[in-house]
Amino acid sequence: MDNKKLTVSIVGGSGYVGGELLRLLLYHPGVQIQQVTSRNFTGLPVSFLHPNLRGLTELKFCSPENLLPCDLLILALPNGDSMKSIEKWMGLDDRIIDLGADFRFQKAEDWELWYGCQHTSPEMLGKFVYGIPEIFREQIRSAKYVAGPGCEAIVSILCLYPFVKNRLIKNFPIIIDAKMGSSQAGSKATWSSHHPERAGAVRSYKPTRHRHTGEIEQLLKIFNPEISVCVSATAIEMIRGILVTIHTFLDYPGNDRDIWKILLQEYKDEPFIRLVKMNQGLYRFPEPKVVLGTNICEIGFEIEERSSRLVIIGAIDNLVKGAAGNAVQCMNLMAGFAEKTGLEFCGLHPV
Repeated sequence: MDNKKLTVSIVGGSGYVGGELLRLLLYHPGVQIQQVTSRNFTGLPVSFLHPNLRGLTELKFCSPENLLPCDLLILALPNGDSMKSIEKWMGLDDRIIDLGADFRFQKAEDWELWYGCQHTSPEMLGKFVYGIPEIFREQIRSAKYVAGPGCEAIVSILCLYPFVKNRLIKNFPIIIDAKMGSSQAGSKATWSSHHPERAGAVRSYKPTRHRHTGEIEQLLKIFNPEISVCVSATAIEMIRGILVTIHTFLDYPGNDRDIWKILLQEYKDEPFIRLVKMNQGLYRFPEPKVVLGTNICEIGFEIEERSSRLVIIGAIDNLVKGAAGNAVQCMNLMAGFAEKTGLEFCGLHPV
């Protein structure tokens, strides 16, 4: 082992996000993956569940009870699991990135409202920096604990942030129509993910009260306390990816030039934001298909002049910018690496 490298362990490496973390970190020049845990697959090679890693690593899953201290710990556990053992994880490592929902909220009552159960470590809420580098870069650099955003939340926030911050849109209505790939539901099989039920479906599975609504509002209220959003989620026949179509209304008679100015003001130097609005061609607006495997968030827009409606469109790979890739971006900031390290993949076409 190269002692100069950052040692990183992954708790919960058997799921799709765990597999993406492995894929990215195995090619990261500054990282040594120390351990990867799984209760159900202890002793098996990681390539047993993540066959794309065949021949790349000899790592095997270990039990969480056998976890050793390392430089940075990434928790890729189901929602509600991290908080039950957070003292244990903090005793092992000084720096933690949690990709579950457990520490995204500042208040226990918000967690309980959106997740329907009591928070078991409310004293830790507020100690985690919310992990969106494009907004909280400096806080993440010096953070010990980072909470990764939800996949639908991060793309919606990145789309709305410039306009809420600069008070260009009305506080209400803001309607987020999210179309989601099947991998966002995780690797555990369910009735809804059974192939005869999932294939060919365009299923409105959460037309109201989507969990990420509270997360999105909590962030946006920092910049405008009066803001309110409504989220509807639809499952479509796509494995990876999220496309959000966000309906907002301008506070003044705006035009394309005004919108471009605001987007460039906030994002022109961001390495993983790609602004997409073209007058011709097949991919004139953001498209999940062209960002698969990347840490890129594409953002585009269209103005309907007669109604002053500003439609904002965003696309990400939910497993990368929506989870594992964004975690690596945060890790790079925390460890002092160049922010793009290990995340340079530009995607494939066609796929």
